[in-house]
Amino acid sequence: MTTTASATGRTSELFAVGRRGLSIGIIASITLVAAESLAIGTVLPMVAKELGDLPLYGWVYTAFYIGQLVGIVMAGGLLDRMPLRRPFAVGLGLFGIGLLAGGLAPSMPVLIAARFVQGFGGGMLSPTAYVVIGRRLPERLQAPMFALMSAAWVAPGIIGPSIAAFVGAITSWRWVFLGLLPLLVLAAIPALRALGGRDAPPQAADLEKDKAAVRRLPNALLAAVGAGLLIAALTSPEVLALVAGSVAGVALLLPAFRRLTPPGTLRLAPGVPAAVLLRGIMTFAFFSADAYVALLLQTWRGTSPVLTGVVFTVTTIAWSCGSWWQARRIDAWGQRRFVELGFLCIVVGSALTLPVASPGVSPWLAVITWILPGIGMGLMYSAVTLVVLRRTEPSEQGAASSALQLADILGTVLGTGVGGAITAAGIRAGGDGLGWALGAVFAISSVLAAVGMLASRRLPGPERGEFAQAARSGGPAGAALD
Repeated sequence: MTTTASATGRTSELFAVGRRGLSIGIIASITLVAAESLAIGTVLPMVAKELGDLPLYGWVYTAFYIGQLVGIVMAGGLLDRMPLRRPFAVGLGLFGIGLLAGGLAPSMPVLIAARFVQGFGGGMLSPTAYVVIGRRLPERLQAPMFALMSAAWVAPGIIGPSIAAFVGAITSWRWVFLGLLPLLVLAAIPALRALGGRDAPPQAADLEKDKAAVRRLPNALLAAVGAGLLIAALTSPEVLALVAGSVAGVALLLPAFRRLTPPGTLRLAPGVPAAVLLRGIMTFAFFSADAYVALLLQTWRGTSPVLTGVVFTVTTIAWSCGSWWQARRIDAWGQRRFVELGFLCIVVGSALTLPVASPGVSPWLAVITWILPGIGMGLMYSAVTLVVLRRTEPSEQGAASSALQLADILGTVLGTGVGGAITAAGIRAGGDGLGWALGAVFAISSVLAAVGMLASRRLPGPERGEFAQAARSGGPAGAALD
């Protein structure tokens, strides 16, 4: 019998002659997208201080993720209609335009538009990279490549925030954008050169997935527009705009989301539908507060950006440690228990971080308390993915994976958007309004995580056998989605 070790190629083979350019180009491109998306939070208070329009703070995050959602779906509809080099080049080009526009932005609205373009470009890169791997690399080298792509997010998360804090402190926050442009060009050259050859003919299954992506595009766009309209309404100080916009946004978002997800998702039906909705709840609960840690520490408490960088770095390490531990214990505990424990970590972590909004509490407390939400996300993120892939028929895994990704991004969009609306209201109130608003943001994060913990009972209990082996080895499931 052939073992997994012998069937899987070595990572060094990815950098052999003939594959080196493709591997370096893809990994470098993904690393740069990760670095910029993770580093922006550290310098965003500096951005708001220089550009003004602090009530628009949350939109810098929200616009990026809305653009990412549109880019992911758009790329899925193009991949079987043109050479892979084109959507990859378009994604890199849009991301570069967003970097340039963001670095030169004269106002917050321009920066928000630039972030949308960045998200659009970054969203096109990931699905294109997955298809490139499937068509250009032999099967035995695909798993090592997916592992390297996952690692491409870890290193920027550990060192990116600290580097961004250093760059912003000694030069300007603009170089967090502009400084990546030369690196993006260096990454693009080997990738586009390697993609210049003829693509392998797409398999019938790949063609069907791309056609399905085209069919999902209108609903995905409706969901993105609905989410954006809802967040814009919640941010508005005008009561009429708030009510009318919220109704219109929900009217667009909910039907589109229902059509794009498994039946029963909105009512938390047991099994896969519950897992899909829980992914959105967990990203909402985490990012609704995580996006405002820098605002809490730098703008409200007046700390150095270095402290924000430390918090984000420690959180990334905690996320990685939580993921590592669940991969080795999920066979004994089962996925539901890890999801419950993950939500509990966010409940406690957000509640313990809330007092940092008080001037009498040391802001350095956040370094310790925000570790818990990071651990919690590591514990439950992949566990939910495994629920979906292990309980879905192979012919339906593509649609289920897309639904999970949609819930992931929409949860992030709504979480950062609602947090932005609350902080905007606090800023308009003046005085201690921002402090109270930030306290409310962390309280909402804690409460919603508690709801997620209770809803986790809709997931299946512990399993043994084949599921346990897949979880212990990391399985192909995590590489497919995470």
